[in-house]
Amino acid sequence: MTEEIFRRDSYAFEFEAKVLSADGDEIELDITAFYPGGGGQVCDTGKIRGSDVTEVFLNKNRIIHRVPGNDLNHGDTVWCSVDWDRRYDLMMGHTGEHLLFCSLRRQVPDLSVNKIYISPKSKCVVVDRDISWDDIREAAVFANRAIRDNLPVTKTVMSRDDPEMCRVRIKKERIPEGEDVSVVSIGDIDLSACSGLHVMETGELEMIFVDRKVSAGKDGTAVHFKVGNEAKDAAAYLANTCLQASDAAESKPEDLMRAVSNLRAETETLRKTAGLFARERLMSLVPAAVGDAEIVGGVFPSVDLPILSEAAEYHKNSGRICILVSVGDGTSAVMSSGFGGIDCKAILSGVLAEFGGRGGGKQDFAQGGVSDPSVSGKLFSKLTEETAARLH
Repeated sequence: MTEEIFRRDSYAFEFEAKVLSADGDEIELDITAFYPGGGGQVCDTGKIRGSDVTEVFLNKNRIIHRVPGNDLNHGDTVWCSVDWDRRYDLMMGHTGEHLLFCSLRRQVPDLSVNKIYISPKSKCVVVDRDISWDDIREAAVFANRAIRDNLPVTKTVMSRDDPEMCRVRIKKERIPEGEDVSVVSIGDIDLSACSGLHVMETGELEMIFVDRKVSAGKDGTAVHFKVGNEAKDAAAYLANTCLQASDAAESKPEDLMRAVSNLRAETETLRKTAGLFARERLMSLVPAAVGDAEIVGGVFPSVDLPILSEAAEYHKNSGRICILVSVGDGTSAVMSSGFGGIDCKAILSGVLAEFGGRGGGKQDFAQGGVSDPSVSGKLFSKLTEETAARLH
């Protein structure tokens, strides 16, 4: 059985050990400070006798160190070192997650956590619902006050059946009957069951900063955060971005949200007005005679697909052939026909394929597009030529 140094001292990162087993890349030691991951925190990395430890994991209660290309043998005495900078960043991040969530729950008392993820590249807590930026701001104020107060962070072991367990954040149904539970406390503001590694005082975090929130699908909302120098750098960067946006919106920073709201409302009004003009223009296109058929069409900037489709349907019902191309970030095309003998799906799909695009639909109505906006004119010409050829 491996003695787990990290359980009693998360600051220990160098140690001497003996190799209990060596099975290819998989090494087991009699004692280890390498944390195998858990509680949402990824595993440690480092070195064993100069060879890289790329992964540490549990296998049937055995701690296995993955050491590619090692020359270790059973019984070897080895000097080991955990990547301390990486470990300390993870300890800060995990403590920061506890502090952030308990602060968020002060704003939203029935909030619950579904997942956490703490790695060198990403730190987040996934909560069961979306939360407002106002609540996040107030939570961050509380969390950073706790950091300034330098509250102690302690770990104790409690019985699952301890009456005091009612005060602990824990999913008790996951803990077997009679099993002991590792509980982490932050001053008197949070008690949480957790097997991860943490710092000793909140002051070590220096700062916590929420830099984004994104949907986590059925799991809720992922609140991403940073701690320490990364938090300071992110806060400074986003503050500068806010100031630049304020200048661009010709507003004071404190009035930026109102300015953005006004701009969005104006943009929506303009979009609707442009849509009405585009619809009127497309409906009134003058047809050109090609044999017994009439063709309408053209290239139009930034017309929404629903408007293109409505116009194409209108001209089809009028017995015409309609070819509409809209150019924006990419190129969209809609083709319809109320004139017999024209297969819109075949023509549109074939032409779009020549430009690296795709299309689909039915014989009398098809649509598709390509990612390149520069080909809109050529695409329309080719569709028109191919249609005329079919008519002739």
